[in-house]
Amino acid sequence: QVQLRESGGDSVQAGGSLRLSCLAPVAADSSYTIAWFRQTPEKEREGVASIRTSSGRTFYADSVKGRFTISKDNAKMTVYLQMNNLKPEDTAMYYCAAGRWVADILGRREYNNWGQGTQVIVSS
Repeated sequence: QVQLRESGGDSVQAGGSLRLSCLAPVAADSSYTIAWFRQTPEKEREGVASIRTSSGRTFYADSVKGRFTISKDNAKMTVYLQMNNLKPEDTAMYYCAAGRWVADILGRREYNNWGQGTQVIVSS
């Protein structure tokens, strides 16, 4: 079991920015994909962004393309989610997840290691 720990959630005004961090010991393990998901009480957990540790290739949900950026720092064993131009609909609990040999890169069933989540609230 991989221990993941998120931080950086906060309350911001629409149009603002936040950077979430995920302490992930497998950030440099080339067999893993690390992703950010989000969930609200009204919706199922959805994939937001992911990064292949082997290639650094990134993937994004259409709803966040051009606003969110996922990146990693192997030395710090940390994966980041930079969120810009935040909208009220981005309000959610954000989770970091890690999975090995992931095929469906934004599919939650592919990931078997999850953090506890960090809350993001965007007010209009």
